[in-house]
Amino acid sequence: MDTSLSARMRTQYIQGMSANKLDVLVIGGGITGAGIAWDASSRGMSVGLVEMNDFASGTSSRSTKLIHGGLRYLKQGELSLVREVGYERALLHRSAPHLVEPIPMLLPIYQKSTYGYYASALGLFLYDWLGGVKQCERRKMFRREGTLKLEPLLRKEGLIGSGYYYEYRTDDARLTVEVMKSAQAKGALIANYAKVRGFIYRGGKVVGAQVEERLSGETYPIFAKKIINAAGPWADLVRLKEKSLDGKQLLLTKGVHLVVDHTKLPIRQAVYFNVPGGRMLFVIPREGKTYIGATETVHEGAIETPNITDEDRQYLIGAVNHVFPESRLVLDDIESAWSGLRPLVREEGKSPSELSRKDEILISDSGLITIAGGKLTSFRKMAEKAVDFIARQFQDTEGIIYPPCTTDRLLISGGELNSLTYEQYQEALIKQGKSLGIRREVMWSLINRYGSNTPLLLERVGSSSVRAEALEEQLLRAEIEYSIEFEMTVAAVDFLLRRTGWVWFDRQKAERSIASVLAVMSECLDWDEEEVERQRELLQEELQSAWGMQKADGMDLSSGRADPEEVAATVSEDEAINSTTLSSMK
Repeated sequence: MDTSLSARMRTQYIQGMSANKLDVLVIGGGITGAGIAWDASSRGMSVGLVEMNDFASGTSSRSTKLIHGGLRYLKQGELSLVREVGYERALLHRSAPHLVEPIPMLLPIYQKSTYGYYASALGLFLYDWLGGVKQCERRKMFRREGTLKLEPLLRKEGLIGSGYYYEYRTDDARLTVEVMKSAQAKGALIANYAKVRGFIYRGGKVVGAQVEERLSGETYPIFAKKIINAAGPWADLVRLKEKSLDGKQLLLTKGVHLVVDHTKLPIRQAVYFNVPGGRMLFVIPREGKTYIGATETVHEGAIETPNITDEDRQYLIGAVNHVFPESRLVLDDIESAWSGLRPLVREEGKSPSELSRKDEILISDSGLITIAGGKLTSFRKMAEKAVDFIARQFQDTEGIIYPPCTTDRLLISGGELNSLTYEQYQEALIKQGKSLGIRREVMWSLINRYGSNTPLLLERVGSSSVRAEALEEQLLRAEIEYSIEFEMTVAAVDFLLRRTGWVWFDRQKAERSIASVLAVMSECLDWDEEEVERQRELLQEELQSAWGMQKADGMDLSSGRADPEEVAATVSEDEAINSTTLSSMK
């Protein structure tokens, strides 16, 4: 599969969209937009996709990073949604096994839980049955003693038992990029940092968009028979720009996640538990860390920068300490955090946790198509629904008949294993890496990030005689070059945050890689000193958001190392602020 999505070709891709009228123009480079571009191009439609920032820079990199069935949908009586997402997660595991992996999940049941032991057992049975879960992943029920053997850290008071079942963990940002590459391989023209500035009309119907290539500032008219607004939390702003913000609107809710070192919360498997007020939270182990989430509060501030408050942090830390009392987490244990917005379709009289995650298609008088709502797990079905809708319109107006959806039978970029199981493919690549002097755990990480595209990185690595430090630099350069050539990485923060996830899950590696990332990207993309400084400032902003002001202000980005005295001083000031704030909180 040719999945070249080159940063150097961005301008040509936009010019290609502008040169000829498209069948479909997709606005939004999150997982929904990527899925639509993949589906439509797979059916033979000419497709363009524009994203105003980086791919997956909104909700699609800031979810709980689970492809899961959602027990809450069972609680809400949405049986068809449970059935659909159960099918989808199994399909995605087959299509992209490097990014979608089954993990055990424990559901502890306490005396005051929303559902008792037998109701939980019945619910999990229905969950497995509706989702078509395979035998080896079906739920098991444990009483108190068995539960504590599985997870000794759980609070013992009031514990009745637990349900043990499976969910699927993913890297949401990488999944989005791999789907985007799959769409490009089918002929879609795709560009990030390309913003819709306005719409073009003829006879009262929307026929195109004015798109600004943000790196150069040049604007291109792009015409299309159908325009789909898949901008996620920004969807209503796109509708407002098109003067069609009437009828149903979005309700944005904020989900905050915290990351701590696994030694601070050494759970043996993921846990899904009740908190007061009816909310459910996850704690999930990943790559030597444990992440916690998520809050769900109505968000009314800036969409691009949903903040994380001390109240958010304290809420999550308090909930974890209640269920895992031996952990005794404190705010200083938080290594990183992220906040994302869920675009839900507003329903009067319902709280955010009660709102349906079903997607809806909204049509403006001018013909702009908006797809709203939905969830990560259902992205492929959302795309199928949207493209089916467009295909019916093409058949009615032009007599053109497009084939039905085929993405349920297509592999996603990185998932081509040449008839091997994923485990067999991993071992073959690990052996190849060993011949180059690459340690097994390093290869494991690369394979889980790039799948069957990993050999394209290994081609850029020298012989096994290279010393370890030089080999690490070679691998870093190989990843950066690959991400520029195949994943349209045009900013340092794109690489460190979304292509690798190091900012959130490997802070030490992110810190020591900063100088090299800036140097290699400057060389590959011909940055001058002014651009390097701009990239450094953009990266600083993201690090402050992910690590907290006290953890990023002392960072010397020219060397990638923190100034200990500056960090110590800033932490000391922040601790004083936190102690005052927390003493006033109930």
